[in-house]
Amino acid sequence: MKKIIFLFLIVPTISFAQNYSKAMEKKGIDTNKYIPKGLNIGDSAPLIEGISIYSTKINSNEIIKEKEIVVIFYRGEWCPVCNRYLQNLNDSLQSILDKNAEVLVIGPETFQNAEKITDKTKATFTLIPDTTLKILKDYDVLFNVTDKYQKKIKTFLRTDIAESNNQEEAQLPVPATYIVGKNGLIKWRHFNYDYTERASVKEILDYLE
Repeated sequence: MKKIIFLFLIVPTISFAQNYSKAMEKKGIDTNKYIPKGLNIGDSAPLIEGISIYSTKINSNEIIKEKEIVVIFYRGEWCPVCNRYLQNLNDSLQSILDKNAEVLVIGPETFQNAEKITDKTKATFTLIPDTTLKILKDYDVLFNVTDKYQKKIKTFLRTDIAESNNQEEAQLPVPATYIVGKNGLIKWRHFNYDYTERASVKEILDYLE
């Protein structure tokens, strides 16, 4: 009898895990490899050092001396969802800047490909190509892309993900958003494996000082 009860309890758990794994794989995440979980609220925000597409040196430790930082990760200029989101973000950018915050948008692409974002979105925010993938790893958003999803992107968007990023492996970030307070800690995050679900400008504004 105890065995039967145990089976009734464990089967739904296994089923949920399997369905969750399939949902992640549908979004391109190779669940057989490392699955990022993102930084948590209260964690120390890793240093962001890089060069923007406008050749500006970026150091997050210098920025938080005066401003909070909104860190936004995107997948690539080839991603229609990213382009729409970043264009809408740019349309509301001033409302975020008025909150005494700096917006850093970070992707895994080469500088050449990242520059295409500005043409597509008319972006005026700070865009940082993370060509070494260090920032993406530090913020725990980087994952390996399934072969099936790579083929899908090649077929429908005519993009080789690894080539677009000038990397040997096809890897992408979860399009997460973090708000870093002046104390250097993560004060809010939006982390969703579903790349169609992004942080709204309203949510970002609600959590800024």
